[in-house]
Amino acid sequence: MTGTNPLIVVSAVCVFDPEGRLLTVRKRGTDKFMHPGGKPEADETAAQTAARELAEEVGIVLPADQLVLLGVWYADAANEEATQIRATVFTAPGAWQARPSAEIAEVRWLDLAAELPDDLAPLLTDHVLPALSALPGQPRNS
Repeated sequence: MTGTNPLIVVSAVCVFDPEGRLLTVRKRGTDKFMHPGGKPEADETAAQTAARELAEEVGIVLPADQLVLLGVWYADAANEEATQIRATVFTAPGAWQARPSAEIAEVRWLDLAAELPDDLAPLLTDHVLPALSALPGQPRNS
């Protein structure tokens, strides 16, 4: 779990395009790709945080109550050394297009059936991708 490392609470969203690829984003000044998402503002639920961050970061507007909980995990923070995150991760129904906005420098769509790049955040590789591959009808990475 967290040990003595600082803990950051975040929400994130798995978004797919019409081809079934998973959206990842890279924030300015970083080298790891992750889900759109971020830290809660005062009195926000995890789903409200996820919906707000999705709109701010990639221009996808979706009501919080339409997000589907995928899971809650602890992982090493991708861009902050010796820091853990507790991430509540949702999936967004439907297929989407995204554009980088706010602190997002780049968006990249991942084909989950292809070989994955080595610049993905630990939350994504250690927890989310295995959870997604267990869902019915999802491609399995080899």
